[in-house]
Amino acid sequence: MKKLLLPVLLLLSCTAMPDQATGQELEGSVSYITSQNVYVKFATTAAIAAGDTLYFRQGDAWIPALRVSNLSSMSCVCTPVGQVKISLSDRVVHRPPVVETPRPAIPQQPAPVPQPDPVRDTLPETSSAGTKPVQDISGFASVASFLNFSNTTAANSLKMKYTLSFNIRNIGKSHLSAESYLTFFHTDRNWNEIQANVFNGLKIYNLSLNYQFNRHFNLLIGRKINPRISNVGAVDGLQFEMTFRPISIGIIAGSRPNYPDYGVNFSLIQIGAYVAQENTTRNGYIQTTLGYIQQTNAGKTDRQVIYLQHANSVIRNLSFFGSVEVDLYNKVLNPEDSTLMRDNSPKISNLYLSLSYRLKRKLNLSVSYSALQNVIYYETYKSFLDELLNSAVLQGYQFQAAYHPITRIVIGASAGYRFQKEDPRPTKNIYSYFTYSQIPAINISSTVSFTWLETAYTSGKIYGIGISKDFFAGKLTAGLKYFYVDYKFFNDIPNLPQHVAEANLTWRIIRRLAFSAYYEGTFESNDQFNRIYLQLNLGF
Repeated sequence: MKKLLLPVLLLLSCTAMPDQATGQELEGSVSYITSQNVYVKFATTAAIAAGDTLYFRQGDAWIPALRVSNLSSMSCVCTPVGQVKISLSDRVVHRPPVVETPRPAIPQQPAPVPQPDPVRDTLPETSSAGTKPVQDISGFASVASFLNFSNTTAANSLKMKYTLSFNIRNIGKSHLSAESYLTFFHTDRNWNEIQANVFNGLKIYNLSLNYQFNRHFNLLIGRKINPRISNVGAVDGLQFEMTFRPISIGIIAGSRPNYPDYGVNFSLIQIGAYVAQENTTRNGYIQTTLGYIQQTNAGKTDRQVIYLQHANSVIRNLSFFGSVEVDLYNKVLNPEDSTLMRDNSPKISNLYLSLSYRLKRKLNLSVSYSALQNVIYYETYKSFLDELLNSAVLQGYQFQAAYHPITRIVIGASAGYRFQKEDPRPTKNIYSYFTYSQIPAINISSTVSFTWLETAYTSGKIYGIGISKDFFAGKLTAGLKYFYVDYKFFNDIPNLPQHVAEANLTWRIIRRLAFSAYYEGTFESNDQFNRIYLQLNLGF
């Protein structure tokens, strides 16, 4: 149990702490393109702020390509700078601020609620009045392998993952578009499960056709997450939207993916509607969305929810985002006979508030608050409703700051505090880092970091150092990292220090073909755990 617990704790702490190349030159990949926004995925966005510029690298020259308008922990929503052509899977670089570049117009549509990949805003490009649609094809295909092995009795494992994503806008110069995001994964021992149910390996995150009647009416058929009500999840069916600026009205009708395997289940019917308002002001944007969704299981009510989302940047250098979900269909447990009784009072199930402030180019501050409760589908989850109904709200605060005292140097910190009523003690963490980018004479970027973490059952410290360097005009990027992990447990498990080593390599073979390799080794007193990740990515 101890051998399993320590790697899990390390993984959880590392995913919450942006240790990878924070503040140095960060390379990202264009993951999706819409008519207004370009989405770029990074390993971390800790050193990136709204308003920063992303660049193409051409030899020794840096070409401004994108301006960041909003971001989550691992991706940025951007707008193009100038007339640079952006394609899917293009590599762009975030550099420490040197010179302020001209600020383009603020986009009309801000970022949606941060979601796990592959949630994407993939609204089709709308042709201007009097112009003919132009066909545009973009996408990527990748194959990746994940190998885990150790010197313990635990079995080694090999996992393969294949990804295909494409976006064909205006097929044959028509108003019909198609898009997809599909993955298929298997291990060396689960073929029987996949043969019994293909959705144990195949995951369809997006597969849809879209027809743009004109600039006012749009119809989508298939599976897709609607960015205006993204918290609801994917819809298998029809989505129709009418837009009369600044108001948009949408209707959805279909089913939701099967909860165990993300397959197709037409018994999980959902219908709903939403109204959205978008305006551009002198200083920024304002967007508000109000939606209602009813979800059922075999004809019985599963959930009724009102979703409200608001974002604005009307105050210069200040951005706000907030979302709330209010459940209208609720039940309470009668302790006397363990029966469920209908409770007609609305209940806030999810609340998220975020405020970001940027002081010129030297200081970036952000603070967020979340109050999350288990979303309950009363028919789907009826076999373990007792446990769900008794769970408390998980609340949390997050604070982040990044300071650029001089060119090439970034000092940053983040602090988090989460608590739940039944926890013995709250979860707290502090992460700090210092980055020096492109050290003169050797052109190496380095980062040192420190993490302090305390959970309900453990406390610990993590000390880290990392370096990275580009070779051959950026065609080859390599990095090395080392972490010393010292966890202490609040029970009878003895303390056990760990040494963690990481190495990564990215080779840009040609412009649209890249190969990546990553190794992580965790070394304890007697045991060693290893992970190797390899990926080949082809953009088109």
